Amino acid sequence: MRPIDLEALQHALDQYAEQDVYLHLETTNGAYASHLDATKITAGAYIRNGLIRYTRGSVKGQGPYRIGLKLPLGWVYAEGLTHWETDSEGRLLTAGHDGDGKLAVALELSRTPFPT
Repeated sequence: MRPIDLEALQHALDQYAEQDVYLHLETTNGAYASHLDATKITAGAYIRNGLIRYTRGSVKGQGPYRIGLKLPLGWVYAEGLTHWETDSEGRLLTAGHDGDGKLAVALELSRTPFPT
């Protein structure tokens, strides 16, 4: 993955608009967050192969970045994104890594289901 280029990522997001796409969205502060610091809780969210259709996708910020996908009745939103790529299977992969390089958030789009 490479650091986010706002214009290139926006162009990639536009390529998936107005069609059915599979969404992978994941956030985490690490499964051991509360083990290392009792004042923290382990928090995260996960959805894989959610079938969505967005009318508009936008990437904003000055780094880390956020992506919003406008759905017919709502939004999908991810914040803290730092890197992206389109892989060899045409999937759009974005991720946010913390200062230690650990995954904090991932938002991925594909025209075919992700492996389970």
